[in-house]
Amino acid sequence: MNKERKIFMIRVLGIASITFLVDQLSKIYVVQYLNLKEKLSIDVINPILNFRMAWNRGINFGLFNSGGTAAKIFLVALSLGICGGLLLWIRNSKDIVQTFSVGLIIGGALGNAADRIIFGAVADFLNMSCCGFRNPFSFNVADIAIFMGAFTLLFYNKNLERET
Repeated sequence: MNKERKIFMIRVLGIASITFLVDQLSKIYVVQYLNLKEKLSIDVINPILNFRMAWNRGINFGLFNSGGTAAKIFLVALSLGICGGLLLWIRNSKDIVQTFSVGLIIGGALGNAADRIIFGAVADFLNMSCCGFRNPFSFNVADIAIFMGAFTLLFYNKNLERET
C-alpha cells in the first residue's frame, strides 16, 4: 500500500474511531450515568427531544427482533462484514466526502455491534417528537452516523454521475 493510500485509510479509520467513541460515550452517559435503563424516560426539551430507553434486538425499528442468540451473532457478523466490504470498496478512493461518509458508517456499525456484544441488544435512547405527533421509535448516535454516511454517499455519488 502506498503512502497516499495509507493516509487515506488512516482518515477513514480515524473518522470511524471518533464516531464509535462519541456513540459509546453518549450511551455510557445517558444509559448508565443518567440511569435511563431504570428510569426509562427523561424529558430533555419536551416534546421535541427526550431520552426514551429502547433495547433493539433486531435491525432498524426493531424489525426481526425475535431471533435470540443466533440473530445477535448474525447481526454482529453482518455489521463486521459490511465494515470490511466498505473498507475494500473505499481503499482506492481519494475523495474526502466518501472518506468521511464511509468512516461514519463504519463507526456507527461498530458502535451498534459493540452494544449487541456488551448488552445483547442495541441501546437506543434518543426520541424526537413534534407538533402533536409522538414518535414511538428511539435511536442513537450510531444510527445518526450510519444514516448521514449512507445518505451522503447515495446523493453525493448521484451528483458525481450527473456531472460526468
